[in-house]
Amino acid sequence: MAFKDLVFSGVQPTGNLHLGNYLGAIVNFVKLQSRCECIYCVVDLHAITVWQEPAELRKSIREVAAAFIAAGIDPKAHIVFNQSQVPEHAELAWVFNCVARLGWMNRMTQFKEKAGKDRENASLGLYAYPSLMAADILVYRATHVPIGEDQKQHLELTRDIAQKFNNDFKAQIEAAGFSDGLFFPMAEPLITGPATRVMSLRDGTKKMSKSDPSDYSRINLADDADTIAQKIKKAKTDPEPLPSEEKGLEGRPEADNLVGIYAALAGTTPAAVLAEYGGGQFSTFKGALIDLAVAKLGPIGAEMKRLTSDVTYIDGILADGSARARVLASETMRHVKEIVGFVGK
Repeated sequence: MAFKDLVFSGVQPTGNLHLGNYLGAIVNFVKLQSRCECIYCVVDLHAITVWQEPAELRKSIREVAAAFIAAGIDPKAHIVFNQSQVPEHAELAWVFNCVARLGWMNRMTQFKEKAGKDRENASLGLYAYPSLMAADILVYRATHVPIGEDQKQHLELTRDIAQKFNNDFKAQIEAAGFSDGLFFPMAEPLITGPATRVMSLRDGTKKMSKSDPSDYSRINLADDADTIAQKIKKAKTDPEPLPSEEKGLEGRPEADNLVGIYAALAGTTPAAVLAEYGGGQFSTFKGALIDLAVAKLGPIGAEMKRLTSDVTYIDGILADGSARARVLASETMRHVKEIVGFVGK
């Protein structure tokens, strides 16, 4: 059967959305709106796989929703919602827990990285969350997922689960009216051009992260113009001038990072940035980067603040999106229950 093209993606509400989240994900979400039907989810069930302060979690959910809208996602044309308001995500995840094999889950590298050496004290949710991620995608029978490098393995697992479900229940799927025996699609990774990998402003060898103890390591989407300027001024560099060609950035991670950020914000290439600023001092380049970052990010931060101050409005957007998402998700679960052999109303 031909599945209708549908994009699904989600962002965790764990506080301090930063430039890396924006350039690595949200910019692409905005672009995709003109090409596809999109569902954008604040994945709050994923957030609680590690401890979250309830009041902070509530605030972060609203902040991510505000960031989506402030960046240009249209919540009327597409669906913006938070995962916990659509119980079918968790319901399908349990079915997938029973479809996925333990060996598959043991291969997931992100659990090993996040749990660290103290694996015995990690939550069961952290171990099983790739199964929930598969449910997030497949409860809408989404066909495309924009993902970064670190999520490729999880999308492969999603495809494995979909294939096993289709194979295990082929006869029941056909009996339910799906003539080719395919109920779930093989979701494809959506490549939207080279991903912008944004590194820490304090250490160009580490990814920009909300968990870094230094706030000067990242530009938060909610930062005002003065804060953005101060952070870029204090960003780590080296004493050499900017090179005129990309090859000259090798072994200079901080310079490479700042040039990459400029190129991504300007919608150009590092080569074009170096053609303009190569041979000049970092102070001149940083001044230009400050002007660009403030022009691009300042309005987003201001709009986020305005939106998050109106809790009723943001909660209304999430409630409306969740109601529309449930229409799709409940239809999927109705078929899944019939296929698996549950007795319903």
